[in-house]
Amino acid sequence: MRWMRSYIPLPEQIPKAYSTATMTFIRRVLKSYSAVAVRSRGIPPFIHPLQMTVKSASPLATCLSLVRICDNLLPGSDEAVAGVLMREMQYLYMQRTSYDDMTLLSAFQAYLIYSMVLFFQLGRVTDSFLRQAVIALQELACSSSRRGLLCLAEQLPARPKWEAWIVTEAKRRTLYTMYLFDSVLSAQDGLPVYLGTELRGLFAPGSKTLWHAQSRQDWETVYNRHLADWGGKGFQIDELWPITADLGDTEVVQRRTRMDRWLENLDEFGIMIYAVTSSTHGD
Repeated sequence: MRWMRSYIPLPEQIPKAYSTATMTFIRRVLKSYSAVAVRSRGIPPFIHPLQMTVKSASPLATCLSLVRICDNLLPGSDEAVAGVLMREMQYLYMQRTSYDDMTLLSAFQAYLIYSMVLFFQLGRVTDSFLRQAVIALQELACSSSRRGLLCLAEQLPARPKWEAWIVTEAKRRTLYTMYLFDSVLSAQDGLPVYLGTELRGLFAPGSKTLWHAQSRQDWETVYNRHLADWGGKGFQIDELWPITADLGDTEVVQRRTRMDRWLENLDEFGIMIYAVTSSTHGD
């Protein structure tokens, strides 16, 4: 499992050195995600708005309601509040094998929010429960990922159903957020951080117009344009990683051209991912 790699590095692992400024940036962005949930200012950008309209989002709906108790805490109440969140996390984990794909995604997202709230809002920085929770979080991520991180149509490539794309895009965004949170915890504990090479081949965050489309018709129109623009090969997360020595000059130019095209239409989540990778790896 990924959590073991900080303790038992594998030969093929690639260290990733975040600067102090980059790590501070990551911490503040993730802290803002937890604050958005706690203060009911909307939803974090790894959750699609339409997820909140279906019954299978109940773990997520419960989470977004429950974490509000962390806002304006009374003195001395943080232990009791943390206990409430931790019990809900344990319940989600125990129920994981009974979830369908959508509910499992909702549980994964809820568990991630609970973990970030414990760390950033309740200050459980050295809490042993949180370290165990990260293991459970990664198991939820693994279970959710096994059910698909790409639509079949995305691999053809063709236009998938809107609902199917929402699920896979939300999964990828949640997965990337979890990896960043894992990096924060590793840095907090003085452990090395490694490049998530197992993510190779996954699509980078989708465009702002796709993510924020208000109707099926609007989304289908935008996706048709997306297929035409990308010629059947969407921008992948590993295209944001260091340029390897085996790439020729032409390939480097092509890669940078694709990156420029991807940057033209990003929402705040995509911009955050680019900022982290660019400041860490360059272009």
